[in-house]
Amino acid sequence: MSDRKRVVIVGAGFGGMSTAKKLAGKDVDVVLIDKHNHHLFQPLLYQVATADLSPAEIAWPIRSIFSRHQNVYVFMGEVTGLDLANQRILSGERDLDYDYLVLATGAVTSYFGNDGWADVAPGLKNITEATDIRKSLLLAFERAENSEDEEQKRRLLNFVVVGGGPTGVEMAGAIAELSKKALSDDFRRIDPRDARIILAEGGDRLLGAFPESLSDYTRKSLEDLGVEVRLGEAVSDITEQGVQIGDDFIPTANVIWGAGVTVPNLKDWTEKPADKGGRIMVNGDLSLPEHDNVFVIGDAAHVPWRDGMTVPGIAPAAKQQGKYVAGRIIDHKEGRETGDFEYSHAGNLATIGRHRAVIDINGFKLKGWLAWWFWGLAHIYFLIGLRAPALVMVQWVWSYLFRKKGARLITGEEQSAASHRPSEDVSSHSDH
Repeated sequence: MSDRKRVVIVGAGFGGMSTAKKLAGKDVDVVLIDKHNHHLFQPLLYQVATADLSPAEIAWPIRSIFSRHQNVYVFMGEVTGLDLANQRILSGERDLDYDYLVLATGAVTSYFGNDGWADVAPGLKNITEATDIRKSLLLAFERAENSEDEEQKRRLLNFVVVGGGPTGVEMAGAIAELSKKALSDDFRRIDPRDARIILAEGGDRLLGAFPESLSDYTRKSLEDLGVEVRLGEAVSDITEQGVQIGDDFIPTANVIWGAGVTVPNLKDWTEKPADKGGRIMVNGDLSLPEHDNVFVIGDAAHVPWRDGMTVPGIAPAAKQQGKYVAGRIIDHKEGRETGDFEYSHAGNLATIGRHRAVIDINGFKLKGWLAWWFWGLAHIYFLIGLRAPALVMVQWVWSYLFRKKGARLITGEEQSAASHRPSEDVSSHSDH
């Protein structure tokens, strides 16, 4: 390292990557720290979880992205704490001093105090969770095909998604597409179209951040796909046997949690005020109170916006904050004044299923197949500069035209599938 100012960025999500990319080539040394070696395009995780895309198509090695920028150093490690007084970040392997610090740590799944549900109702925040969900979904159909027990078969073909936000809506629609279309001709002893997909939302409508007309369209579209939408019914218990939704117990082997997120550790590390979701209350320039060289961005930051709302935890917001903070650091280093951060809302987008999506761009509403293509192109736009966006577009077009799933592989713990071998009777039939 040189004697130049050192900027340490914790987290290689959209906010951290945006900050690092803008500081690349500038007169500072940038250290980008993440516990993973890849940047993940998180909005498409649900497509990995439902076998539309493989992990390699939505994640890219961080080092390769910055391989041509000599002032950017990548450190794979996990931050365990902060020493704000001495301007140092703490890690189990290596502590680092900083002149400027950017905390872009992101959020994790929140179970609202029911952390024991995590083992039976995985969230969808990283590749490991997505591939585990994919394996669980595909194994459910395989085990149902092999089962001689009608009750067990029904339990295996029940799928419950908790949470009516974009993640829940996208997952429910994608599971419906998987079961009722992509897998419909692949089995002999079961009909995947018999799968029961339930989307449970405790509120009175889906997609609460969208206009009510688009929420209604989303519900009707999901129901057209065969999804059972349960509104105004809270989930009170989740076990290995199933889910309690309102007064009904749904036996199921597959529950996917999409109901909330929280920011871990930062409140304790910074000893600064945070909201109930753990997001740190920041100054107008996104700096930490009493520390003008420490910034918090993305999902980790509580940033006031308009009408009593806060800046949403979405990719465009994190990227805007990252670019702003990078410019703020350069200005601060060179003694220039910078105005407060101003968020420009790009709109809300959610996909429901094949050729169905909803879009709200500052009052301009769009739904249906045109919104679906707009949604796809918007995501391609965010891939530009990271890795071959045309590759993902080809995958989507292939899936759209031919209804094929390109990543239907069950990997890891293969013995669990073997323990559910078909009976001798089924084996004898398969020989003919």
